[in-house]
Amino acid sequence: MAEATTVFELISAGVDAAEAILAPERPSLTFAGLRAQAEQTVAALNQRGVGRNDRVAIVLPNGAEMATAFVSVACGATTTPLNPAYRLDEFEFYLSDLNAKALIVEQGSESPAVAAADKLGIPILRIVAGEAAGTFTFDGAPSGDAAANSGLAQPDDIALVLHTSGTTSRPKIVPLTQRNLCASARNISTTLALTADDRCMNVMPLFHIHGLMAAIMSSLRVGASVFCAPGFNALKFFAWLDEAKPTWYTAVPTMHQVILPRAARSKDIVDAAKLRFIRSSSSSLPPQVMHALEETFGAPVVEAYAMTEAAHQMTSNPLPPRARKPGTVGIAAGPQVGIMDADGAILPRGSVGEIVIRGENVTPGYENNPKANAENFTNGWFRTGDQGMLDDEGYLSITGRLKEIINRGGEKISPREVDDVIMDHPAVQQVVTFAMPHPKLGEEVAAAVVLREGQRASERDLRDFAAGRLADFKVPRKVLFLEEIPNGPTGKLQRIGLAEKLGLG
Repeated sequence: MAEATTVFELISAGVDAAEAILAPERPSLTFAGLRAQAEQTVAALNQRGVGRNDRVAIVLPNGAEMATAFVSVACGATTTPLNPAYRLDEFEFYLSDLNAKALIVEQGSESPAVAAADKLGIPILRIVAGEAAGTFTFDGAPSGDAAANSGLAQPDDIALVLHTSGTTSRPKIVPLTQRNLCASARNISTTLALTADDRCMNVMPLFHIHGLMAAIMSSLRVGASVFCAPGFNALKFFAWLDEAKPTWYTAVPTMHQVILPRAARSKDIVDAAKLRFIRSSSSSLPPQVMHALEETFGAPVVEAYAMTEAAHQMTSNPLPPRARKPGTVGIAAGPQVGIMDADGAILPRGSVGEIVIRGENVTPGYENNPKANAENFTNGWFRTGDQGMLDDEGYLSITGRLKEIINRGGEKISPREVDDVIMDHPAVQQVVTFAMPHPKLGEEVAAAVVLREGQRASERDLRDFAAGRLADFKVPRKVLFLEEIPNGPTGKLQRIGLAEKLGLG
């Protein structure tokens, strides 16, 4: 069969009667049902004046309807999923920045997105959920003119638009084509050796590239199924694991770290779970957590390196029997990967420089942002903004985010290196190292720590522990003990701006 280049072609792989979308305590949706849902949705959008390359904002809770709305809308228009937790001002910004043609919400939704859309004159489409997981119709009859650009999307149409997380600047708009999404789904499903017999349990938010691509699209490409949990809930995780009987799940490190301490209380479910592997992505997985997950679940952990601009996956540690190297993010897994110097030259293996990529999954460029495109694209390569090194076997180590490297009076410190050392302390469950302002040095090293339940350690203990393994200038001058470390909407720990958040500005 020819390789899919559109989302509708991609969902055509599954056998009619095979399960595609599942959700807790609901009948499942088959591939035939999913394709029918997609065709009905595209027709309903067309009747309401929405067609190819028109932007449809989706503000729905995590779960089956969010998954099928994303897939169905992408078959004939451009999807722009937004975080349901945004406030009114944020919705106003994103809806107008995206030039949304319509907004999809639940029937009866009281989301501030509704007020924002009303204010901006954007039509609101309310969905009514059906009996089977992920099925829905739009409430009310179509009004207005039919779309001129109707029908199924073509390979170079924009399928998905997301904003980058703007920690230091205005968020950038990342358009991803139908071709980009299909290439990424192929890369991920190939890396994970997915087949129609696999089932992913998705606990990732579906307004973010990780859940959309790694869980949903890679599974559907091979005719596999996805169990859509209503978001991440550590207290319900094991009950869902028991109900879904997945062969794998994907999550961010903070989620894995919350799951681990609870595993002992659900030993029977863990023992019965026949996970083929566990996947981790979106931020660095401490090697200690990787080992603990493998020991607990008796399954290999595959860490991937990904970003929105690459429609998710760039590199990944391979499945056994190939070597997984803890502390690395594996080998090129789809796009070409290189290391570039500041002048744009590709460096030999073993050199430290900026990680760059190129391939079919990479965005054609930021929207309406010539400055960002000039800074981020060099000789056909996309600059990731991460610093790293490829070893002799092509395994990539990330030494830090260029913007996150701590500059202590001219000494450059990778916060990840400090994290890895402090994580070895037996009392530490989680740590994030970050820069805090210093009047003379410019920046100083600080660390926020969450201790294991029932364990104790003082600031002095951790500083002494770090001093035994790190050069003096890398040892945190300040250690804060927290109940939990503040993270972003997708569960990612954010070093930039943390000093200010914690009152160290």
